Amino acid sequence: MHNNHIVEAKELCKYFKTPHGQLHAVDGLSFQIAEHTVLGVVGESGCGKSTLGRMLAGLHEVTSGSLYFEGQDVTNPSRKAKKSLYRRRQMIFQDPSSSLDPRQCVSDLIAEPMNVMKLYKGRRERDARVEELMDIVGLAKRYAFSYPHELDGGRRQRIGIARALACDPKFIVCDEPVSALDVSIQAQILNLLQDLQYEKGLTYMFITHDLSVVKHISDEILVMYLGCEMEHATSIELFEKPLHPYTKGLLSAIPIPSIHTNREEFIMSGEVASPINPNSGCRFASRCIFADEPCYSESPEVIEVLPRHFCACHFAREVNGM
Repeated sequence: MHNNHIVEAKELCKYFKTPHGQLHAVDGLSFQIAEHTVLGVVGESGCGKSTLGRMLAGLHEVTSGSLYFEGQDVTNPSRKAKKSLYRRRQMIFQDPSSSLDPRQCVSDLIAEPMNVMKLYKGRRERDARVEELMDIVGLAKRYAFSYPHELDGGRRQRIGIARALACDPKFIVCDEPVSALDVSIQAQILNLLQDLQYEKGLTYMFITHDLSVVKHISDEILVMYLGCEMEHATSIELFEKPLHPYTKGLLSAIPIPSIHTNREEFIMSGEVASPINPNSGCRFASRCIFADEPCYSESPEVIEVLPRHFCACHFAREVNGM
């Protein structure tokens, strides 16, 4: 594990104005991502994962808090600084068919980021780079003049990956890059992302709601619920010793291909609280079987319950028999 952090977030918040009040999409997240590692971000739909990813990629402005990239404060960068930051931070989007321009062929789609950043003076040099990128992501040359609608989901996602690599970034946000794909294609894309990380020394934030996928690819995992951090630990530790009731609920929802299992069932019930003008207590209290008086009135602090294992729960120790 490298000590130098490529990304550091401190009390990061993103709120959206709605007719009914402020929607707290991301609320006070603090974490670090070490160079050449993968931080998995998991949680149910609507927990703020994609909003967080877009903030880290520079696509959403920060409402409050601080964001550092390679030691540089990038919370509110100038227009000039944004351009060089876009080169070093990239994003792979969830749905390749909606993130690609249907009027552009494959080679033009891959060349576009290089044209925007003015990376190559001559066309021949740029075309050679497009060919190289197609080879890197496993797209045959015969698809160079095909259009996105002529290709399957896996090949479309390979175009998205090639576009993300076009400017030679250091950090890539992968926003559920395999959720729209068949299971067999998912494995190919995951293996490609891992190979690229190893060969190019990349750092990823990998967003997903599929816990079996995140276990396969991540070094550390951050569990989110309604914009807040619930738990943060190494991948191995989180799966072996989940501390937060929400994490336990997510893990017990993973199907196991066996009828003979002694796994503890942990079923979540109750209503999901509203992210608009949330109350001061724990966001998960309305669905937690352990919730007591302080859970409804005080927001729990994120504390280090075990070495490098953080949890935001008033009763983390009691619930886990510590």
